[in-house]
Amino acid sequence: MVKDYKHIQTAHCENGVITSLLQHQGLDFMTEPLAFGMGAGLFYIHIPYMKVNGGPMISFRAMPGGIFSKTCKSLNVELDKRKFKDELTAQKYLDEKVAQGIPVGCQVGVYNLSYFPKEYRFHFNAHNLIVYGKEGDTYLISDPVMEEVTTLSTNDLNKVRFAQGVLAPKGHLYYPKSIGKVDKTTIQKAIISGINRNIIYMYRAPGPVIGATGIKGTANKIRTWRDKLGARKAGLYLGQIVRMQEEIGTGGGGFRFLYAAFLEQAADHLQNDKLMPISDQFTKAGDLWRSSAVQMAGIYKGRLTEQKDFDHTADIMTEISAIEYNAFKQLAKLNLK
Repeated sequence: MVKDYKHIQTAHCENGVITSLLQHQGLDFMTEPLAFGMGAGLFYIHIPYMKVNGGPMISFRAMPGGIFSKTCKSLNVELDKRKFKDELTAQKYLDEKVAQGIPVGCQVGVYNLSYFPKEYRFHFNAHNLIVYGKEGDTYLISDPVMEEVTTLSTNDLNKVRFAQGVLAPKGHLYYPKSIGKVDKTTIQKAIISGINRNIIYMYRAPGPVIGATGIKGTANKIRTWRDKLGARKAGLYLGQIVRMQEEIGTGGGGFRFLYAAFLEQAADHLQNDKLMPISDQFTKAGDLWRSSAVQMAGIYKGRLTEQKDFDHTADIMTEISAIEYNAFKQLAKLNLK
């Protein structure tokens, strides 16, 4: 069992695993917003020809695992990351690490995650948790989105570690193997690197499906869905966006609030007050994302059925697109180095 392990509850699983594992290794400055921002976690992509659970494939964050990898790389943290072909080998390696006193991050599917309420169990295979101990046939689990630590049986943990489908985890585990020199300059460079990478993702990315312009692209599609798909199917599509945004963990509005908090903390670390008004813009974007979710949910539930309701949803997303585009444009003008 890991000695003196401290459970940390966070808004999002991957950020929480990063924060917990790095704090456990002595990087006490690490917070969830810093982990998210250093890892350039803010993102948007809508691939029209791909479907998830029958609805549009939309993501509000970088690829699973990418935040952790980028944050650790920028802080001179070497990771041990592994996937496995079978449950027995994966279990044996996990047991070895836990026996050595090493807390280990694991990618899992949530559909069979027994301590999750049934209404939150979807076919989503990019959830992250920490295994920090084992007692008999029971693993001690620190899931960052849970208020308290919990447990999983060996059978239950193996089942979620080898969930099938899109983004199948294949027993994926990871932990900090070694940490190089991390000082004030290292932290500042990691923050700047994360900001500049996010500028590329959200402001400079080409095409109508990625970044801030991708948000406007989705808005334009929403205006056509009622006539093109019919009210029922269009409503289901909007329900899928809400699920991706607010429930599954891709974090439409929540991630915007998190990025706003990151810029506040970045302003302190970099001693640059010019980041503060830009932070306020992401808070505004987060508020609008939440408003768009309420509007979409109304259409999905059949309370709002007219074309004007779809147009209003699109108007909100168009405004979000403009805010996020201008915010990243201002970040780019700061030319942080």
